[in-house]
Amino acid sequence: MRGAVPGRASWVGASRTTLDAVSQSKIALYYRFAPLADPEAVRLWQHALASRWGLTGRIIVSPHGINGTVGGPLDAVKQYVKTTRTYGPFAGLEVKWSDGSAEDFPRLSVKVRPELVAFDAPDEIVVTEDGVQDTGVHLTPEDLHRLVEEKESAGTPVVFFDGRNAVEAKIGRFAGAVVPDTVTTRDFISELDSGVYDHLKDQPVVTYCTGGVRCEVLTALMHHRGFGEVYQLDGGIVKYGEAYGDSGLWEGSLAVFDQRMRVQFSDQSATIGECALCAGPTSELRNCSDPSCQTLDTVCDACALAVPNRTCVVCR
Repeated sequence: MRGAVPGRASWVGASRTTLDAVSQSKIALYYRFAPLADPEAVRLWQHALASRWGLTGRIIVSPHGINGTVGGPLDAVKQYVKTTRTYGPFAGLEVKWSDGSAEDFPRLSVKVRPELVAFDAPDEIVVTEDGVQDTGVHLTPEDLHRLVEEKESAGTPVVFFDGRNAVEAKIGRFAGAVVPDTVTTRDFISELDSGVYDHLKDQPVVTYCTGGVRCEVLTALMHHRGFGEVYQLDGGIVKYGEAYGDSGLWEGSLAVFDQRMRVQFSDQSATIGECALCAGPTSELRNCSDPSCQTLDTVCDACALAVPNRTCVVCR
């Protein structure tokens, strides 16, 4: 493993006196695939580092690398990112920024998991210092538009393939996208193995997800199952929204996994979701009323008020 986990002196960092005057807050979304020999040591370091700067959010560490979303005062988040990059395997860490704060997360959670994203295929994915092996061709938002134009001119239109859980696609997706029938990320394996998407194996397929991390693994799994021309949107929907907002190929709102629930790229965002109760238009995602359940669904404001004890289809 390149480098050693930084010692305690670098966990503590500089004085926080400058943070008292910080009024702007941000959320940082990031991941880095790199082999880690001691994920538990990295977990302890990351927890101490984020705690020192007063950040909250979720950080996953695995033998394959790191995946996190943290929020707090802008200077604090920048200090956290800067220090994280001092660790050799994370030197190339790229960050997507969005508006928000530590209040958007209930607490700080830093855990070690077998995978950065729970596809239940840890032994199928090979990660080197160059990242995930067999992954799809990375496309910038501009590259994506060029590819769509080129393929349409050649008579082989691009197929957009949603790499998120199906409920996320209810409120926002690329126009005409294929949305697999998935409740959790683990469902992708059975979906791909079912043969229902075999007709796409000879077509240009562009996968996309929130920040890009799920597609790093998904495209490798697709390649292993015979999909020949597979691409992925580099930086995910977040980067695409930064580049084109609501004037491109994206439609609707972006689901996020914190107290914001969703974000929009402009005040022109379309409402494409339908309320699960009344079928009216909505972009609102809400949790099941059972506190032990984390199942989301689209529920409009009126129905949320009228049926406060609504339970999801899983609980019913």
